[in-house]
Amino acid sequence: MKRDREAERAAGDVEAAGTSAPGSLRRLSEGDFLRLSTFIQQELGIKMPPAKKALLESRLQKRLRALGCGTFSEYCDALFGPGGMERELVFMLDLVTTNKTDFFRESHHFDLLVKSILPAVASGPGRRVSLWSAGCSTGEEPYTLAMVLSEFASGRPGLGFDFEILATDVSTRVLEAACKGIYKEERLAPVPEAFRRRYFLRSRDRSSGLVRVAPEAREKVRFARLNLMDEEFPVEGPFDIIFCRNVIIYFDRETQERLMWKFCSHLKAGGYLFLGHSETLSGLGLPLTKVGASVYMKC
Repeated sequence: MKRDREAERAAGDVEAAGTSAPGSLRRLSEGDFLRLSTFIQQELGIKMPPAKKALLESRLQKRLRALGCGTFSEYCDALFGPGGMERELVFMLDLVTTNKTDFFRESHHFDLLVKSILPAVASGPGRRVSLWSAGCSTGEEPYTLAMVLSEFASGRPGLGFDFEILATDVSTRVLEAACKGIYKEERLAPVPEAFRRRYFLRSRDRSSGLVRVAPEAREKVRFARLNLMDEEFPVEGPFDIIFCRNVIIYFDRETQERLMWKFCSHLKAGGYLFLGHSETLSGLGLPLTKVGASVYMKC
């Protein structure tokens, strides 16, 4: 009994100190959570309230194991210490960002694009339309745009219509996946059958269940890493169309407003901004007019 009580006390001392046995779950103290959550909001704009403490703890476990850190305090010291940002920042940001997307997500946006917006922005012979998919995650959104615009162009051969798509994200991990353009076939459920046949290639190994975006769609998209919290965006513009959907829901209102003004500065007069269905610009005083469900035109 005495030995059991001593073991319990020892375990309690270990947990209180934030240490753990190799391979076990490390615990994130309130102080370390405050250090990390404050930094994440400053660096990425992502709100990290106390309710997300367990989520952050879970997502960063992988980096603690990879670096051999026994505690989150050791990890914070490594991150914020000399040279830590250069070595660790990209890995940490990859783990804390949320990357959820689908082909033809919020499909009404693409219907509006084809029926109303593209005919307006593509007026005139030889028109080249520029688009930016900001927060592109694993690439489903920009590749959907590439397919939709390719179909639009093929249906108007005499127009000489062409386009280019810039796709950016802060996560190098998702950008690497996006560049490859390889997906599980089940991910194509929202893709119309005609688009599947035209814009996807099956793996030679049919048992793999993988498909790849066809070269004619992949070559229309240029991927690059970009942090939306940066003061300056190293992008060529202005753009005719910007998609930034289901990104600003993670930001506080001040960060949202600052980002939207920067987007406006990179959008042509008469250009269009697409947001996620649960995102609103109400009360921000931007030079934008609502023209559809979470779709805005620059005045």
